[in-house]
Amino acid sequence: MDTYLHRIARLFEPRWETALAWLDILVVAFIIFRLFLLVRGPRAWRIVVAVFMFVLLLIVSHSIQFYELHWILDKAALLGPVALVILLLPELRQGLEGLGKLGVDTFQPLQKLGRTQAESRTDLRTIEEIVAAVAELAAGNIGALIVVERAFNLDEIASNGVKLNAEVSSPTLVSIFFEGNPLHDGAVVIRKEKILAAACRLPLSESSRLAQNVHMRHRAAVGISEATDALAIIVSEERGTISYALDGSLRRLGAAVELRDLLNREVRGEEVMRRRRTREKEREEKKVMPA
Repeated sequence: MDTYLHRIARLFEPRWETALAWLDILVVAFIIFRLFLLVRGPRAWRIVVAVFMFVLLLIVSHSIQFYELHWILDKAALLGPVALVILLLPELRQGLEGLGKLGVDTFQPLQKLGRTQAESRTDLRTIEEIVAAVAELAAGNIGALIVVERAFNLDEIASNGVKLNAEVSSPTLVSIFFEGNPLHDGAVVIRKEKILAAACRLPLSESSRLAQNVHMRHRAAVGISEATDALAIIVSEERGTISYALDGSLRRLGAAVELRDLLNREVRGEEVMRRRRTREKEREEKKVMPA
């Protein structure tokens, strides 16, 4: 214990070695911070949990003297680093690109931490524009795929489409997915109040939980929700139904009003929903109050 206290005390001594020690600590802290950013998506977290369970099983198998099982797991562990690189290739690529920039983009997550909650949320106007566009697309049986960015950065997905950087509006979204528009075949990526890109290609899900008759548009929506924490909205051109994919699950919505509640809850946060319910309750109370 005294050794650790002595080492901590040395960090505050006015020496050149102290400055190097602090620099060393900051570099390690930054690397750990970047590693945490790599596993923000649900797919990456599932891989991390699987690795943890593998290590736990390796330790337990040795403790309870399951020698054959321990031997197999021990040999499989030799391929672990290679398997992790393959499984986490998109996240590692994005993290290395961020480290290579060493500029504004690299420290963008730190800048976001300093913003207020109101500044970091998608505004209500954008939510209403998305809902209005989806309702119009569903009424006209026009197929659409809209991906709303949350915490996970979607620059890599947006880069394979046509960059727009346009303000989110219902007419713009409807016109993009109109059949005569060359950008209609693909996904639209939305970040806060901007349409980053259109005609984007998404990874297709290979999940066995999806029915065989699920179309490519829906598989792409599930695929992006498996790889990231994004919310994908799908309009079926055959039935005019509205569905969404989140955390690898595909669900159908009954009406556009449900989409509004979903976006407010998942994109803007529970606090917004609570305030909305409070205002509605206050309005109802005013209606029943005698004049």
